[in-house]
Amino acid sequence: MGILSRASYVVRSKLSALLNRAEDPTETLDYSYERMRDELQEVKQGIADLTTQKKRLEIQKRRLEENVEKHNEQAREAVQQDRDDLARRALEKKKEKMSQIEELEGQIADLQSTQDDLVEKKNDLQSRIEEFRTKKETMKARYEAAEASTRVSEAMSGVGDEMSDVGRALERAEERTDDMEARASAMDELQESGTFDDALSDEDEIDRQLSAGRTESEVDAELETLKSELGESESAGTSESAGSTAADADVADEAIEAELDELRNDEDEGSA
Repeated sequence: MGILSRASYVVRSKLSALLNRAEDPTETLDYSYERMRDELQEVKQGIADLTTQKKRLEIQKRRLEENVEKHNEQAREAVQQDRDDLARRALEKKKEKMSQIEELEGQIADLQSTQDDLVEKKNDLQSRIEEFRTKKETMKARYEAAEASTRVSEAMSGVGDEMSDVGRALERAEERTDDMEARASAMDELQESGTFDDALSDEDEIDRQLSAGRTESEVDAELETLKSELGESESAGTSESAGSTAADADVADEAIEAELDELRNDEDEGSA
C-alpha cells in the first residue's frame, strides 16, 4: 500500500469513525480498540528497536575491551624488544579505546533507562487495553441485545464492513512489523558474521613491526645454530685428516726398513 493510499485510508477511517458515532456505538468501540492495539504495537516495536541498538553498542564495547587487552600485550612485547616508541603508541591507543568504552557505557545506560520506561508504559497500556476490551465487549452485548428486535441485519452488516477495514489495518500493521523485524534480524546477522568488524579492526603498524622483530630474532638464532654446526664439522674433518697422515707415515717407514734389511742380507752373502 503506497503513501497516498494509506493517507486516504486514514482519512476515510476518521470520517467513518465520525459517522459511526451517530449510527453504531459498537463500531466506534471496535475502532478505538484497534487504535489502542496499534499504539501498543508501536510501543513494542520501539522497545525492539532500542534493544537492538543497545545490543549493538554492547558488542562494540566488548570488542573495544578486547582491543584494550591487545594493546596491553603490544606494550609488553615492545618493551621486551626495547622499543619504547612502540610501547608508548600502544598505550596511547589503549587510552583512546578506554575513553570510547566510557562513552559507550553512558549511551548503553541511557538506552537501558529509556527501554525500562517504555516497558513500563507498554505494560500499563496493555492493562488498559485488556480492561477496555472487557468493557467494550460488555457494551457491545448490551447494545446488540437492545437493538436485536428491529435492526439485527443492519447492525450485522455494519460490523462486517468495519471488520473488513480492521482486517486491512491489521494486515498493514503486520507488514510493517515484519519489515522492522526483518531489518533488525538482518542487522544482528551482519553483526554476528563480522561484516562490521573492519571498522574496529586494529591490525596496524605496531603489529607489523613487532612481527618483524620476532622474525629477525628467529633468523639470528637459526644463523648462530648453522655456524655452530659448520664449526663442529670442520673440526671433525681436521682430526680425521691428521690421523690418516700419521698412519701413512708409519707404513712408509716400515717399507724403508724392509728394503734396508734386504740390502744388508745381500752384502753378507757376497762377503761369504
